[in-house]
Formats: sequence, structure tokens, C-alpha cells
Amino acid sequence: MEIQINPTFPLLAGPGRTDGCCRAPSLLCPHFPTPRGQVTPWSHPGGVTPVGALWRLLRRSGVGGQLWQNLERPCRGWGWAPAPPWPGGSFSRCCAGHPAGRRSAGPLPGTVPKAGLSCGGSACLRPVIKEEEEGEDAPGTGPEHRGQPDTGSATMAQSKGTVVLAYSGGLDTSCILVWLKEQGYDVIAYLANIGQKEDFEAARKKALALGAKKVYIEDVSREFVEQFIWPAVQANALYEDRYLLGTALARPCIARRLVEIAQREGAQHVAHGATGKGNDQVRFELSCYALCPKIKVVAPWRLPEFYQRFPGRRELMDYAKKHGIPVPVTPQTPWSMDENLMHISYEAGILENPKNQAPPGLYTKTCDPAKSPDTPDVLEIKFERGVPVKVTNTGDGATRSSALELFVYLNDIAGKHGVGRIDIVENRFVGMKSRGIYETPAGTILYHAHLDIEAFTMDREVRKIKQGLSLKFSELVYNGFWHSPECEFLRECIGRSQEPVVGTVRLSVFKGQVYILGRESPRSLYNEELVSMNVQGDYEPADATGFININSLRLKEYHRLQSKVTVKQDE
Repeated sequence: MEIQINPTFPLLAGPGRTDGCCRAPSLLCPHFPTPRGQVTPWSHPGGVTPVGALWRLLRRSGVGGQLWQNLERPCRGWGWAPAPPWPGGSFSRCCAGHPAGRRSAGPLPGTVPKAGLSCGGSACLRPVIKEEEEGEDAPGTGPEHRGQPDTGSATMAQSKGTVVLAYSGGLDTSCILVWLKEQGYDVIAYLANIGQKEDFEAARKKALALGAKKVYIEDVSREFVEQFIWPAVQANALYEDRYLLGTALARPCIARRLVEIAQREGAQHVAHGATGKGNDQVRFELSCYALCPKIKVVAPWRLPEFYQRFPGRRELMDYAKKHGIPVPVTPQTPWSMDENLMHISYEAGILENPKNQAPPGLYTKTCDPAKSPDTPDVLEIKFERGVPVKVTNTGDGATRSSALELFVYLNDIAGKHGVGRIDIVENRFVGMKSRGIYETPAGTILYHAHLDIEAFTMDREVRKIKQGLSLKFSELVYNGFWHSPECEFLRECIGRSQEPVVGTVRLSVFKGQVYILGRESPRSLYNEELVSMNVQGDYEPADATGFININSLRLKEYHRLQSKVTVKQDE
């Protein structure tokens, strides 16, 4: 039997129990030597231990309160561990193998929870100070040490206030909802309808069944299009030349409403289920802090007590089954997906190997271009100030003019023809490269259409500057700085540049491609007579001689001097 003596209070230290509860002795442990099968005054299940009696004396004398402030909070069945200022203390474990004095992340390897005393993670931390002030049992003398049944650790967690959780209805955020309740939070679930395919009523019932105090389900699809997607269309936003920013645009939209609900409910905390390796954690939290600087963010996947407790999918599934959280009956796809009105993304799992080709059954928003219709859809898209305001299908005469209906219609047409698929390796803001597969059907059509009408109506030098602004805008959006002052400034600048971007683009959608067929605009800078090879117009060809001579002067001088340097080096 191991014995550890605390030099500060040697008389209060002693060997730990041998019956599997305290794995090592520690300061003020009420479980003194108790050989298996024997009952001694040191740990009599029906009485107050000497340590407990001593504690009460200390507590009444006023000394105990100060001692308590230097102790970590105890778990049921735990030994006691001194806080860092007290030297020589042992690091004991509870019956479930949790280290004392910290919020646990599940049983440690090689430990088996003892029946009836299994800890429920950090929820089993007992607010002893409050209980003693109310005249309840001293440490080591409560019902948990008198053989009475555990009534549930979640009810013992100290209240931490209200948290608004960005809830998806999936396994991860459902487990997080229950886990937050274990930590002592009152949970309000917020599920944004941002155009994804979802049974929202089923998600509401599920969240309430899991213990959510309230559930908000709000349709933000229209504001997502008008306030987030349209500015990106105006900017021709494209991250690293290929990614149309579908997820990056959705996060600040969701976060904005998340903060609004927190403020409405008087909640001091918000929470999300983004992983600790991705971009979304940054996007969510930068938006939350920008919109409400005093808000506190709970990010479980960055908390050791959470990610050590759930190192993999299996542990999460086991937790779900234990707490009655519905789990998928059918096998899950070996990759993760995130969908909104603008796009759907696929990553992780088998896709983490960039050499692996996307399996045929992966895509959900677009059909295989090889199997798409053999007849193209010809569309006319009208723009005002760089924003699409009307789409007309020249084949069947169908038209859409409201922002949301127009975007949904383009999604349908592009998806039917397999438009909008990309498979890329991108640079995450957190510093690593990742492989992502994206479907952005409507966004792809609008990118090509807007690019064309902008080039038709915008001055060359203005467009050069605007292209630089668009590059920076795309980077800021990708990295999560939508609500930053610099991003607001860029949106204003880009919006100002779009005043002349008015007109209609005619295009064909066919076999995975978008083909521009023509364009017209009352603000066009194109002069057919001026550019015609058949009409001289208001242009003197002889003037081009001087233009060429002036521009060639720099090149002549450069190469003349280079020739001198080369000759000198040869000598």
C-alpha cells in the first residue's frame, strides 16, 4: 500500500482505501486504511469520520473556510487534492479513474468505474461550500459516503447560467447539448434555416427532449442571399482562385442571429460545435466577439475535458446511447458534409487522402455532367448595380425576380446540368492545408455572368483596383473577418464600383459548363463603331505610331543597358 505524507499537514495525511475508491491518499481524505471486508471507525459507512468531525470544528472556527479555498472541489468518491500553493499533495483518482481537482474527460486508461460511484465527468463536481453554508454534510460524511444511491451527477453541477447553442440537430451538437447541461448550463438551442435540407420540426422536438430550455428555429435564407451572397457576387469573390466561399459566407449570418438571441434571452454564453482544427471556429467566434464584445464562447471541441473524453466517433456514439440521444440507424457516410442554400461541402474521412477520387455517390446538389440533359438551358440574367434582379429561361419562359426565388431557381437549373463541382486543396486560416469538395451550382452561374457584365460596363483602371479589393475581400471572408472594419470598408468600396454594372447576360448551361452567349447594357463602354475593322470612326490609325514609340522607349533602354552589362561580364 502506497503512503504519501503531506509535509504541511502530516497528521491529516494517511494511506488511501484499498477498496477501489481512492487510488492514492491525499490531504483530508476521509477514507483512512480500510482493509477489504472490514469496517473501522475511520470509514464507518453510517457515521461521521474523525476527519469529518475535524472538518466541522475547523469550519465553525472560521479556519475551515480558508482551508477550503485552497482545496480543489471534490468529486463523489474522490480523495482530496491540495491546490498548487500547498506542497507535497498527492494527485488522487476517483472510482472512475478521473484525476481529482480538475474537470475530467472520462475514465483514464486501465481504470474501471466502481458500481454505484461512477462519475459523470465534470458534472459530478460538488459545490460543497454552498451546501455547508446551508448546514449540510461535511466532506466525507454525505450520503455518497453512507451507501445511499447516486441521484444523478447532472443535478449536482453548479449553475453556470444560460448558453445559446448553435444547434444542427446532428450527433455532435446533440451530444454537446447534453454535455453542456451536465456542466450546469441552461441550454437554449438555435437552429438556423439557411437553406439546408432538414426536418426542422423533428430537430425542435429532439432538442427539447434532450433538455433544451427553449428552441429557436429561424429562417434566415432570404437575408443570407441579400446581405451575404449578393455582396460576394458583386465582388466576384473567389478564394485562392477557385472556392466561392459558401460556408465562409454562412457563418457570420448564423453568428449574427446567435448573438441576437443571446442578448434577447440575457444569456452570457454562446456555444458551437466547430472543431479545433478548422476555420469555422474562427468565423463563429470573431463574429460573436465583434457583435457582442462581452459575450463568452464555449467551444467544447477545444476543451481538454471534452476532446479527451471523446477522442473519436465511437466514444461520442457510446455517450449518445448512454444518454438516450438518438443516433443514426443507417451507416454514416465516410466523410462530413455541411450544407446551406449556396453550396454543400464534403471533407474528412476517406477524402483526407488527396489522392482518393470522390466516390460517385458523394454529390447531392448536382448530377453527373456526363448524365445531364443533352439539351442546354439558355438563361438571361438581368443585373442592377451588380446584383441579379431577374432570370428568364428562354426555353420555357419561366422567370424569377425575388432574390430567394431567383437563387433557388438557378440552383435547380445548374444542378440539373452538373454545374458547380470543384475538388481542391486549400489553405486554412489556422495554418494547414485541407482537401475539400464543393458543389456551388447557382453561385457558379452568377460568378460567370457577373464577371462578364462587369467587364462590359466598368472602366479598365477602376476594374484593376476593384480586382485587388476583391482579392482582399475574399481572404477576409474566408478567414472570418466579415464584421471587421476593413471588410465593411471593402464592401462599401466594391458596392460603389458596381453603380455602372447594369445590363443583361445571356448564357447557356450545359454538361457541367456555363457558356456566355451575349450581353447588353445601357451603361456599356463598348463602342462598336470605334472598335470596328470596317469603319475608321473617331480614331486615327497613324496615332498608334507615336503610342508604340513612347511605350517601346522603356523596353529599348532596358535591353540596351542589359547588353552593356552582358558584354562587360564576358570580358
